[in-house]
Amino acid sequence: MTLLLNILWFICGGWLSGTLWLLSGCLLAVTIVGLPWAQAAWRIAGFAYFPFGKRIVDRIDETGVEDPGTGPLGLVMNIVWIILGGWHIALSHLIIAGLEAVTIIGLPFAFKDLQLAWLALAPVGKSVQRIR
Repeated sequence: MTLLLNILWFICGGWLSGTLWLLSGCLLAVTIVGLPWAQAAWRIAGFAYFPFGKRIVDRIDETGVEDPGTGPLGLVMNIVWIILGGWHIALSHLIIAGLEAVTIIGLPFAFKDLQLAWLALAPVGKSVQRIR
């Protein structure tokens, strides 16, 4: 079922969403200052291409402790991200989710767009994990 949902998602707009996240990451990487956000955008791109069978989690280091990137520095980076671009990306995912939720068939896709909207607000310190 996950494979079918991912194929439908990709065909119906996931390819566009993932590609835009990928290109955004490339643009951020060119600025050098945007490298931390570029890495987050590339993680999100992988999720945006094929989101079913995956979930968003806080990053954890090798010892099982939350990654330092989610501390005060990560908070500042997420605030800067929201101000400079995250809010309009999140808004676009919210609008798309609202349109998808109108139909019963679109509910799983709306749920994934809501996850992408939440992720677009604070991408630093998050990771994508496969669901087993």
